[in-house]
Amino acid sequence: MALWLARCGRHGQFESKYLDDSRIYLTWSNLKDDIRGIKPKAAVREYLLPSYPDASVAKVSNHLGQIWAFVQRMEPGDWVVVPSKRQPAVHIAEITGPCDFDDTLEPVLKHSRSVKWIATDVPRSNFAQDILYSLGAIMTICKIERNDAEARVRRMATKGWRESGILPTAVPQIIDDDSEDAVGDGVPLDLEEVAKDQIARQILARYKGHGMARLVDAILQAQGYETHVSPEGPDKGVDLLAAPGALGFGEPRLCVQVKSGDTPLDRPTLDQLIGTMQNFHASHGLLVSWGGFKSTVDKEKAAQFFRVRLWDRDDLIDQLFEHYEHLGDELRAELPLKRIWTVATTEVGDDGE
Repeated sequence: MALWLARCGRHGQFESKYLDDSRIYLTWSNLKDDIRGIKPKAAVREYLLPSYPDASVAKVSNHLGQIWAFVQRMEPGDWVVVPSKRQPAVHIAEITGPCDFDDTLEPVLKHSRSVKWIATDVPRSNFAQDILYSLGAIMTICKIERNDAEARVRRMATKGWRESGILPTAVPQIIDDDSEDAVGDGVPLDLEEVAKDQIARQILARYKGHGMARLVDAILQAQGYETHVSPEGPDKGVDLLAAPGALGFGEPRLCVQVKSGDTPLDRPTLDQLIGTMQNFHASHGLLVSWGGFKSTVDKEKAAQFFRVRLWDRDDLIDQLFEHYEHLGDELRAELPLKRIWTVATTEVGDDGE
C-alpha cells in the first residue's frame, strides 16, 4: 500500500467537489482524451509533447511522472492526503477504484478515481513537522515515502489523528522511484506553507489557551483598536471587546471570541457569538478559531459577511505578518520573526499549468 499527496486545484477550487463526489481528479486542462490505454510510459510522453512545445525536458518529465502515477500507479487500498485550501487542515481518503474517464466533463475532471473519505478537516497541527514538509511539496500528485510516512499516518487513524512518541526531525525528501528524473529526491517545497507550519507550532507552544486571546489583542491594537480583554476563566461568550477612535468610542464595535483548540468549530459557536454581540451592543463580531471551521460555518460566511469575520490559523498568521512591525516589544521578543524574500513557487500540475 502507498500514501499519496493529491491537490484539489491551485486555489482549492475543486475541494468541495472532491468531498461531495467522493472522488479525486487529475486536474490537467490539456488531457482531453482518454489516456488510460496509452502504454508504455514513453507513449504518454509522446502524447504530452504537443501540449508543451516550449517546455524543457525536465518540465515534461515532471508532468509525465504525476499523470502516470494517477492513471497507472495508484491502487485501490492506497491512502491519499488532500490538503485543504479553505483552512489549515487536510482530508484523508482511501482509493477504492481504478482510474475512470468521463468524456462529458471538462478536461480537468475527465480522469478521476473513486475514494472513501476516512477523515476530513484533520488539523495540520496534528502532524509531525517532517510529514508537513512532505505535504508542502509543490506537486499536484506525489507519493510520500520517507520516514515511514504511510505507516505513521495509518497509525494516526487509530489514535484520534494525533501522532505521538519520538518523531523524526530531519527534513524528508519526497520520492517516486518509478518516475522521471524531475520527480525524485529534492522535490521543491512550498516555502510559504512550510514557514506557516513552523510558525504555527511556535504560536501554539507560546499562546495556547487564553494566551491566544492576548495575541489577537496585540494584533487588534496594532490595527488601531482600543481593547478590553476578559480575565482568564469563563468568558461569558466574549474574550475581547474592541473599537477604534479616542478611548475606543468609535465604530465598528467588535465582540471577539478566540478558540485555540485544534478542532474545527461548528455552527453553535458562531450563533453564540452573534447572540453575545447583541448583549454587548457590538455592531460586528470576530470569531478566531485556530482549528478552522466546519462546513456548517463556512456556509454562513455570505449571510454574515457584513456582521462577522472568521479567522482560522492561516488568517491569524497573515494578520500577524501584516502588523508584526507594530506589535509591542514584549510580544516580538516572545515570537521573533524575520521577513525574507524568495522566488515565488506554484504547484506543479494543477489546472494544466
